[in-house]
Amino acid sequence: MKIQALKGFKDIVPGEVELWQHLEKVAREVFARFHFAEIRLPILEETELFARSIGEATDIVEKEMYTFTDKKITMRPEATASLLRAYIEHGLYAQKPVQRLFTIGPMFRHERPQKGRLRQFHQMDIEVLGSENPLVDAELMAMGAMLLKELGITVSLELNSLGCPDCRPAYRAQLVAYITERLQHLCSDCKRRSTTNPLRVLDCKVPACREQMAEAPSIQDHLCGPCRDHFQRVQAGLAQLDVPFSLNKFMVRGLDYYCRTTFEFITSDLGAQAAVAAGGRYDGLVETLGGPKNTPGIGFAMGMERLVLLLQQQQQAVSEGPGIDLFIAGIGEQGVEKAFGLAHAIRAVRSVAMDHDGKSLKSQMKQADKAGARFVLIIGDTELTSGLGILRNMRTEEQQNVELSSSALIDCLKTNK
Repeated sequence: MKIQALKGFKDIVPGEVELWQHLEKVAREVFARFHFAEIRLPILEETELFARSIGEATDIVEKEMYTFTDKKITMRPEATASLLRAYIEHGLYAQKPVQRLFTIGPMFRHERPQKGRLRQFHQMDIEVLGSENPLVDAELMAMGAMLLKELGITVSLELNSLGCPDCRPAYRAQLVAYITERLQHLCSDCKRRSTTNPLRVLDCKVPACREQMAEAPSIQDHLCGPCRDHFQRVQAGLAQLDVPFSLNKFMVRGLDYYCRTTFEFITSDLGAQAAVAAGGRYDGLVETLGGPKNTPGIGFAMGMERLVLLLQQQQQAVSEGPGIDLFIAGIGEQGVEKAFGLAHAIRAVRSVAMDHDGKSLKSQMKQADKAGARFVLIIGDTELTSGLGILRNMRTEEQQNVELSSSALIDCLKTNK
């Protein structure tokens, strides 16, 4: 019986992994320009962390988490709660009043696998802690837009405000009344959410539910003074940074901790409209998790699987990998032995590959071509006798003799850029 990967779990193999490396490289460069620091977090956390932060009535906590019930620990379904736990545990708030942090890694949810969405999936998570300034919200979205533009990915930015604990209860009551009048026409999930998390009914993808909610009241019409001012200043900041956006009164978040600004970067290049990045503000979450009071925060996560799918469509990376500087083709037992020593010495400064099995020159040249080698060094009996190998430029097909020493070969590779 052949053993295969579990459903919803996927290997990332050579030829595809280069896209992931490209994505991470560009992301790290952009994050550095905005003065973000990386933090690396454990996969396992106490279950209580996610129950308190995400909310016990959410689909994630109720149905989707991978939890070891005997140990009361859970494989992280998202990164924000873990990042804030680390922020509090290590007292990062005392080291710097405003922390700008990002993390990259796998998350886990037991939900139905679909295109660009797996049970083990990967996210880049970006957070700013310690500032409630609406310009920070605008800057964070502008950074996301810049990253996606540099990756060559076309998206649209949608924006909403979820208000705050002062203004949301009145809106929630009005929304519940609206939903109750139409409850019999809604799906089973929306009927359940109508009492546990009614804002999620606005975000249902079932066509019949969307039709019923088309005239639902907008929270944008129920914001208190401070929330309305904050939302207007966020929009002004985006306009100043020349980041286009549209308002979407139906956009909510599936997690309990969000307030005020919420946003999504949407693409239509994956068939159905899909979010490739989403986030928002969560000003009360740090305190909820035992951290200092009045610590504001905002962040967003980017789904890496979906970004990779978009990069694949645009052929952003070479399928056979990034290429190497030199392939050494050793012919015969002594040729392979000489190649073995030279390869190791040159790897101190250059990327080198070789064949260890003494295959024919024709076979090794095919290997070199497939590896994207810039040069091939040929070492056979004649070359061993003369002490001069044949260095072939794979782009120009020009050849030259070169001394069979690591220093001479390194100098030659430098000269022939």
